[in-house]
Amino acid sequence: MSGSVTAFFEATVRTATPLLFAGLGETLAEQAGVINVGLEGIVIAGAFGAVAGAAVGGVAFGFLVAAAGGAAMAAVFAVFAAILRSDQIIAGTAVTLLGLGVTGTLYRWEFGPSGAALTIPTMHAMPLPLLDNIPVLGPALFGQPPVAYAAYLLVPALWWWTYRTYGGLALRAVGENPEAARVAGIPVRRVQFAAIMAGGVLGGVSGGTLVLAQVGTFAEGMSAGRGFIAIAIVALGRWNPAGAAAAAVIFGAASALQFLFQAMGWHAPYQLFLAFPYVLTLAALAFAGSARQGGAPAALGRARID
Repeated sequence: MSGSVTAFFEATVRTATPLLFAGLGETLAEQAGVINVGLEGIVIAGAFGAVAGAAVGGVAFGFLVAAAGGAAMAAVFAVFAAILRSDQIIAGTAVTLLGLGVTGTLYRWEFGPSGAALTIPTMHAMPLPLLDNIPVLGPALFGQPPVAYAAYLLVPALWWWTYRTYGGLALRAVGENPEAARVAGIPVRRVQFAAIMAGGVLGGVSGGTLVLAQVGTFAEGMSAGRGFIAIAIVALGRWNPAGAAAAAVIFGAASALQFLFQAMGWHAPYQLFLAFPYVLTLAALAFAGSARQGGAPAALGRARID
């Protein structure tokens, strides 16, 4: 039984890692008052960029191209949302469809309809000495690929930057009251553009993590709603990097439940376990809607602030 619990925690952390990267990136964007519904397209662009980059230059180059792919998709959204002041939901939806369509087309063009010959290098687990020997939680937390450890460090780093630096203060001021921020000399559009781009880079790394540290290949639509789940993670985490990390673990555990239940001998249809994270997403968004005052930036989602 202890082995099943350990495997459950390992699967939880593994599943939560790409969600955490995407959630942290979306946290930055939403703290600037922008809801990036195009995050799903950004994640899938990062996943395809990881495959293309790793096939040419290995894992490190794969992550670099993944980040670039996410940034490219984010730039499209940023032009419409931060500069042209288009409706954020419509622009984000268009970016998601663009990302899914472009990656599917490029994948078929580059690797063929099946991609059967597609093999890429992947990032293997790097257990941390002594720490990975901690009972139950040790292998789950400290027997992961290096990209998971980077995610661990990113959470406190972003929290400190957001709440302890002038840049973080400017970001939150734009999300709370963009008109007052402009009067105070903060370049609102520039801050929003930068926040969207930073979120795009992290969203691309999310897709890269999915490919290079987990599945080791690419399939059309393999983001499988992770971008939308990341948006729910931000709401459930109350627009705070630490809260987003906790919410990512909750969603990771929801996805990993299928492995635990199977190990316990439960024979319920597996579709129920696969659907659970998406049901949790709807519940989280409903909760966020009913408790909007509990941390959401006041100007979140406003298309025009001029």
